[in-house]
Amino acid sequence: MTVYTERQEELAGVIDFESSKSDWTDWKWHIRNTIKTVSSFEKALGITFSDRERKKHELTLRKFPLGITPYYLSLIDVEDYKNDPVFLQSFPSPKELVIERCDMTDPLHEDEDSPVPGITHRYPDRVLFHVSNLCSMYCRHCTRKRKVGDQDSIPSKSQLEQGIEYIRNTPQVRDVLLSGGDPLMLSDEKLDWLLTQIREIEHVEVVRIGTRMPVVLPYRITDKLVNMLKKHHPLWVNTHFNHPREVTDSSRRALTKLADAGIPLGNQSVLLAGVNDCPRLIKTLNHKLVKSRVRPYYLYQCDLSEGLSHFRTPVGKGIEIMESLRGHTSGFAVPTYVIDAPGGGGKIPVMPNYIISWASNKVVLRNYEGVITTYTEPESYECNYCDRNCTDCNLQLKEDDAEEKAIGVQKLISDWDETLSLTPEDTERMERNSHVA
Repeated sequence: MTVYTERQEELAGVIDFESSKSDWTDWKWHIRNTIKTVSSFEKALGITFSDRERKKHELTLRKFPLGITPYYLSLIDVEDYKNDPVFLQSFPSPKELVIERCDMTDPLHEDEDSPVPGITHRYPDRVLFHVSNLCSMYCRHCTRKRKVGDQDSIPSKSQLEQGIEYIRNTPQVRDVLLSGGDPLMLSDEKLDWLLTQIREIEHVEVVRIGTRMPVVLPYRITDKLVNMLKKHHPLWVNTHFNHPREVTDSSRRALTKLADAGIPLGNQSVLLAGVNDCPRLIKTLNHKLVKSRVRPYYLYQCDLSEGLSHFRTPVGKGIEIMESLRGHTSGFAVPTYVIDAPGGGGKIPVMPNYIISWASNKVVLRNYEGVITTYTEPESYECNYCDRNCTDCNLQLKEDDAEEKAIGVQKLISDWDETLSLTPEDTERMERNSHVA
């Protein structure tokens, strides 16, 4: 049963007076009615900016576009919108026009690490495949503000085929991450075609989709979409919740559909000043996520992209948050805190120091409570000298799956063995049959 609140019904009528309750759960209706101007934002929420504020907001939009789905707009607390985490992540701020000395257009060198259009190949065995430059909502903290929303550079089918061909011709690639923009802005049919093409490449073992749709437009997760995605296992989905307020009944239903389809779910949060830079808040978010079968995967330090300086926190704030998680909650509710290194260095884990000291035979450690303990190293450890001559190594480096072997009655009840009966050797019947043969 779909929850359709009185406020959402009122909001839908303001945005589109011909709307109906069925429209609210139609993701394409939200795309058609995305809020793209300051005036439409004011009208929808009944907010009136001063002339000075409106001028500053509109000036920001000349550089960085606005796009908010009616669904995400409905989550804003109008009574305290200036401090609201949904508002801060979705509505333009004049602070975005402040460009610091350290800010970069492409801080992660995604364009420089691009052998063909749309592909970023930074790590040896995996690639990032930019399949869309459009999002249903434009996050103000987006690291790809240089690309997202650029209608003139939407990847064509021929460009996507170039990326597929690169993957096909690069056998070391075993993991493909579809990103953008948002891959779920593609139609079901185009996404199905794309996944089919990638799945046909023998050396590709895993495909991942990075999307914020469960957060900003959960109605995109339709039964039709999920049934299509199920055809392409093993498929993983990473989403992007930053605040507990974003975990709603509608988003939970979207996550449930994906999880019930056997799709492993992960979450990548970004640490944002004034939005979620609070240990209690991050812990609450992670607890809500794991209840919906979403594994907190990364907590990102905010990137050095242009116009994000007002969102950036000191790294020490992230360490403080990690201290509040490790040991204080379930291990699977603790993400890895990372800095995506400027210049294309990749994700670097940044964690509290748990090793206090280290000697030749002992390691001195501390736990989350401050308890100091020691771990004794082995007295005799013969290291295997590795000369890369694997054929002469005493380690069993057989990389194929172990063969499942059934013995005795286990053969009769196993699914993988076709044995129908067990017959002792040298019975009288077997003896007689041998003479007949």
